Amino acid sequence: MSFSYLRKYIHRYWKQFFIALAFLILETTGDLIQPTIMSKIIDNGVEQGDMDYVLKLGGLMLLMTALGAACAVIRNIVSSKVSQSFGADLREDLYIKIQGFSFDNVDQFQDASLITRLTNDVNQIQNFSHGMMRVFVKAPVLGIGAIIMAFLLNPKMALILLGVVPVVGIIIGMNLKISYPIFTRIQKALDRVNGVMREYLAGIRVVKAFNRFNYERERFKTVNRELKDVTLKGMRIVAVFHPLVALSVNIGIVLVLWIGGIRVNIGNMEVGKVMAFINYMTQVLFALMIMTRVLNMFIRAKASAERIGEVFAAESTIFTTDNPIQINNEEGRLEFENVYFKYYSDSEYVLEDIDFSANPGETLAIIGSTGSGKSTLINLIPRFYDVVQGSIRIDGIDVRDISLNELREKIAIVPQKVLLFTGSIKDNIKWGDENATDEEVERVAEIAEAHSFITSFNKGYDTYLGQGGVNLSGGQKQRVSIARALIKKPPILILDDSTSAVDLITERKIRKGLKEYLKDTTIILIAQRITSVMDADKILVMDRGRIVGIGAHEMLMKSCEVYQDIYNSQIGKGVISLDA
Repeated sequence: MSFSYLRKYIHRYWKQFFIALAFLILETTGDLIQPTIMSKIIDNGVEQGDMDYVLKLGGLMLLMTALGAACAVIRNIVSSKVSQSFGADLREDLYIKIQGFSFDNVDQFQDASLITRLTNDVNQIQNFSHGMMRVFVKAPVLGIGAIIMAFLLNPKMALILLGVVPVVGIIIGMNLKISYPIFTRIQKALDRVNGVMREYLAGIRVVKAFNRFNYERERFKTVNRELKDVTLKGMRIVAVFHPLVALSVNIGIVLVLWIGGIRVNIGNMEVGKVMAFINYMTQVLFALMIMTRVLNMFIRAKASAERIGEVFAAESTIFTTDNPIQINNEEGRLEFENVYFKYYSDSEYVLEDIDFSANPGETLAIIGSTGSGKSTLINLIPRFYDVVQGSIRIDGIDVRDISLNELREKIAIVPQKVLLFTGSIKDNIKWGDENATDEEVERVAEIAEAHSFITSFNKGYDTYLGQGGVNLSGGQKQRVSIARALIKKPPILILDDSTSAVDLITERKIRKGLKEYLKDTTIILIAQRITSVMDADKILVMDRGRIVGIGAHEMLMKSCEVYQDIYNSQIGKGVISLDA
């Protein structure tokens, strides 16, 4: 897996990163010199009874401690700023990348996994970069520096340190090899926990309605247990390797005390140097313990970086042309020519030989049984998916030759599953056109038959909506969603079963208002109720991914058996017209 996407952030922050490292090295240098100064105080000052020497070097130690503290403060400020900025930039770029995904890409990664990558995985990399500028780089510098200072004090005693380091290196290598696949599994287990939780929150009303709490509790318990088990496995490895590192270094300290005590007794070594050696061994212990923590965090960060890299490496299945064609004459004429579509290369066709046209100012209704391909068909128009064969043209131009931004500016969609955003009703309607005036907002709300219920609220259009418009009924949400599409004044308007929760009288008023307000707009209307499509200029009847009939209501009643069956099942043979 390539980590090339990190280069831009390295290029952006390398100066601040090295500033933090410079202060960190200054701080560490002060820590390394102090044991040597202390040994001189003991051997040359305390032992000789020279208080001036003790005070002089003691003052130097205090000065170096103060300078080290100042360096640490500056380093912490810089490292916090760099890591937080890096994390924010990475999170934003990842969000923008996900925004450019086609529905195929989203289906491939799944919502819960993308959320985990955008939050937890970015946090893992951000925390690692922060640690790099705080203690992670300090650990090897301190460890290597302690060994060098020990050699300068007494080369023979320093061999003990050299004996400890390879042993610890082997332990750390084993830790790295065993831990990496486990921490990768931890992130995937976290994906599954997020997925189950997200499904439960999205379907909480259904769960309550069917009283399926026990079933959902068992589902969550299963994925939660999986996360616990794999995390415990990773923590057990950490629990084993940390004490092994500490044991190895502590054995080295015991050897220093033992050999140093013998040499002090025979007069070959001063007490101060033995104490300095113990300090350096303690620093090595600290450095190696930090290194094991670094490697554990590195393993997690590497696993997270790979998962984020997968998102950045994914290419949208919706390809855009380098030289898009601009639509100069906005009419809204829509043409499907021999369109075939399937979701996966090895699956069966969902749509076959789709061939029709819709003219400006015309209402084209699409009806058919569940699973006949109605919603799939309209998802091809704004290129949520691309056709496998054939072409879709708007005003004579293939949609694949139009830039995605321009294409989707020409189309407004009221989806089958209405989604409103947290905020006021006015804000939700102005999603279609943020520059719309209050008068325009009220106008489209009246056409969508939403004005009356909106003004019945105490705060009217400023009424605050919870997440998903939870404080509105299904029919109210659909009408606000229709108003949001209308305010865009698009050449093409797609209504995907958008009045299913509205009563017939209100629906008829909405259709009449649409016809008057959008005289030159091409309206594509998908519906389950035959009463919703009977007045359309042209009705397209679908069955099993194919067009089995196209024409006006009266014509289809004579020539299309599928349409006749739908009519008879919903209205009955004795009723001729809804308005009769």
